[in-house]
Amino acid sequence: MNKKHEELLKDSVSRLEEFASSDPRTKERSSWDCVLLSRQQGRPGAATYIDLICDDFMELHGDRTFGDDPAMIGGIGTIEGRAITFIGNRKGMNLRENIERNYGMSNPEGYRKALRLAKQAEKFNRPIVCFIDTPGAFPGLGAEERGIGEAIARNLKEFSMLKVPVLSFIIGEGGSGGALGIGVGDKLYMLENAVYSVITPEGFASILLRDPSRAQEAAEAMKMTARDLKRFNIIHDIIPEVPEGAHKDPQFTAKEIRKTIIRDFNTLCSKPSANLVRYRIRKIRGIGEFEGSDAWWTTLMDVFKLTSDLRS
Repeated sequence: MNKKHEELLKDSVSRLEEFASSDPRTKERSSWDCVLLSRQQGRPGAATYIDLICDDFMELHGDRTFGDDPAMIGGIGTIEGRAITFIGNRKGMNLRENIERNYGMSNPEGYRKALRLAKQAEKFNRPIVCFIDTPGAFPGLGAEERGIGEAIARNLKEFSMLKVPVLSFIIGEGGSGGALGIGVGDKLYMLENAVYSVITPEGFASILLRDPSRAQEAAEAMKMTARDLKRFNIIHDIIPEVPEGAHKDPQFTAKEIRKTIIRDFNTLCSKPSANLVRYRIRKIRGIGEFEGSDAWWTTLMDVFKLTSDLRS
């Protein structure tokens, strides 16, 4: 190998590694550890956080079209006298509840219920909080027959144009279109040990790595943790948990979520609705842009060029 090429290649690879690993935090959990914590049995879900942060809450049911989806919770709560519409994926706390709640995987009626409550909130000028915790929308035959793809697509469109503030919190798993269906808002937050991705690590490993046992390796490659997504400017900020995880002290994390909701709504509720929609759409279109992207791309092209030179 040409010595000059070898030195250039090592330099380029080290720069890429620096881009991939640049994060101010130390002693971080691995991506796979975050995946396991996000699925931890007994991890607080939407219903738990709603109970902890609301002064009172009234649940609402049904999509007025087909039925009520137990995997999607929604209703009206109050915080410091302000009425807020809450919407969230709902898993169970044990096997029986998980079966009843379909492991947090909603059917089309769940997303249509979410949209009904969001439009009701817009009508009465109530801000909206969404809690995301699902491996994805339910892929069953009935869900396809009733239009799961259309229901999620409509939510993406309608949530992007709501004339009231919308905050979204990924509290556990944020998986694929199931998360996006209630994940469009003015600000998107993630709990410290939550994950957010287009597919599960197991699915990634099965499809791209052709080996389901390499899920741990896939999780690292997918950059699905809160710290990764904060670095890519996909989320606004990270909500802290206690070191052992949110399931050890739900009150601590609920307090942090409540503080964030109060702070943001004190600002967002005073903004004109046209400004909210304009900012929200600009934010959505800006996903994928991050500081240093040009330098990263140039470095990557250098590596490809050097590799091609070496092969030739």
